Amino acid sequence: MYELTILAEFEAAHQLPDYPGKCSRLHGHNWKVEVTVAGHELNHLGMVMDFKDLKAEVGKVIDKLDHYYLNDLPAFKAMNPTAENIAKYIYDSLAKQSSFQQTIKICCVQVWESPRSAVKYCPQG
Repeated sequence: MYELTILAEFEAAHQLPDYPGKCSRLHGHNWKVEVTVAGHELNHLGMVMDFKDLKAEVGKVIDKLDHYYLNDLPAFKAMNPTAENIAKYIYDSLAKQSSFQQTIKICCVQVWESPRSAVKYCPQG
């Protein structure tokens, strides 16, 4: 199995209502996102997937978050925009994109809200 990982970044603000601490107030992060995909087979170019194509697909999802107040987005109207929920949102959004062939599996999405704090969403394990 081959695994491919790309990094992306976005800036966004959020707050966590009902949280017993500072995060209940409006604040922002320079979010970092790591997306890992895997495949057993290489294409005719010797790649699981072109890094450029994976970056473009992730970019489509990140563009919907970049420079927004996350609490206002439809995806987060019914839940807090925590790093956990953001990671799952990115994973689910990527899984819906038709460009991921049956031979390519999205393994996990890791979301960093600071240089020392991250969440990894891996639904298969």
